[in-house]
Amino acid sequence: MNQIALEEIFDHLGEAQLEQLIAAFYRRVKTDDILNPMYPQDDMAGAEYRLKEFLVYRLGGPHRYLKERGHPALRMRHAPFAIDQSARDRWMELMTAAMTETEVPAEIRQTLEMFFDQMATFLINRAG
Repeated sequence: MNQIALEEIFDHLGEAQLEQLIAAFYRRVKTDDILNPMYPQDDMAGAEYRLKEFLVYRLGGPHRYLKERGHPALRMRHAPFAIDQSARDRWMELMTAAMTETEVPAEIRQTLEMFFDQMATFLINRAG
């Protein structure tokens, strides 16, 4: 099995499957006791859109995210939220379940899991 490069994933999955993945993730977030409180309850659709646009950009698709929001500055954007190891682990758990639900192919999933693992760990900003 050949691993797909991060920048090539958009070409393999396409925007529709990325939208399905993000929608599956956010369905889980909406009922999650750890992550749901971190999300803007009055703008859950906006949060979903921003993650989708970030992933489209980061995975080799159009750069709409950069045009709309500028540099990702993920640590700064996530600083207001208390992200500890348990929040990071739950985020990974829900995203992994979303990848399973949307049947992300194994060679793409391998790359995405490594990317998500690195990003989720990078965003930890609280001990505990």
